[in-house]
Amino acid sequence: MSYKGIFITGTDTGVGKTYIAAGIASALRQWGVDVGVMKPAETGCIRREGKLIPRDALRLMKAAAVADHLDLVNPYRFPKPLAPSVAAELDARTINPEKIIDAYRKLSPRHDFMIVEGAGGIMVPLWGAYTYLDLARALDLPVVIVARPGLGTVNHTLLTIAALKERGATISGIVINYSKKQRLGIAEKTSPAVIEKISGVGILGTIPFGACDFRVIAEQLV
Repeated sequence: MSYKGIFITGTDTGVGKTYIAAGIASALRQWGVDVGVMKPAETGCIRREGKLIPRDALRLMKAAAVADHLDLVNPYRFPKPLAPSVAAELDARTINPEKIIDAYRKLSPRHDFMIVEGAGGIMVPLWGAYTYLDLARALDLPVVIVARPGLGTVNHTLLTIAALKERGATISGIVINYSKKQRLGIAEKTSPAVIEKISGVGILGTIPFGACDFRVIAEQLV
C-alpha cells in the first residue's frame, strides 16, 4: 500500500518530534516534493499581541515552505504546556477530532505528501479518551516513532510499538534522535539493535545532535 504521508509521534515529550518532522519536510522539499504539514493541537503557546503563537506549527510551515492557513495547519492552540485534553479543559474549550480530520482532508489534496505531528506520545489524549493513536488511525497514516538514544529507550519504544500494533496501526519505522549533546555510551550503542530485534520494526536512521541531513530518512518514507 502506498501512503501519502506520515504521522510523527514520540516515545515521550521532548524527544525532538518537531525537529525531525521539520528536517524530513525540508529534505523532501529539496527533492521537489510538495509537502504539507499539520500540528493538530499545540500547547504551551506564547501569547503575543493577544494571539497565541504555535511555534512548532510555524516551524513546520517554514520547513515545508507552505502558505496554507494557520488554522488548518494548527486547528487548536493553548497556553498551558499540558496534554491537549487537559489544556483545553482548563481553557474552557472543547477539542473536536472531526475538525482536525476535516482540516487534514482540505490540506491533503493540495500537497504530494503530508506530515502530521502529534504532541508527546501516541497515547496522549486529545479529548476525553480520544488519543493521538485514534487520530493516526482515522487519518490512515503510517507512524514514525521518534525515540531517545539512551537508557530507558528500549522500554518506552517497545511500549509505543505494542500500543500501535494492538490497534492495527502501520509503523514506518523509528528515528533515534540525539536531542541533547551527549557521549555515546553502551546504552546508546546497543539499544537500537535490541529494539529492532524484539519488535521487528526497523530503525530509519539516527540523527546526531545538531545534524541537518535527513535525506536517508526522507528517501525511505517516499
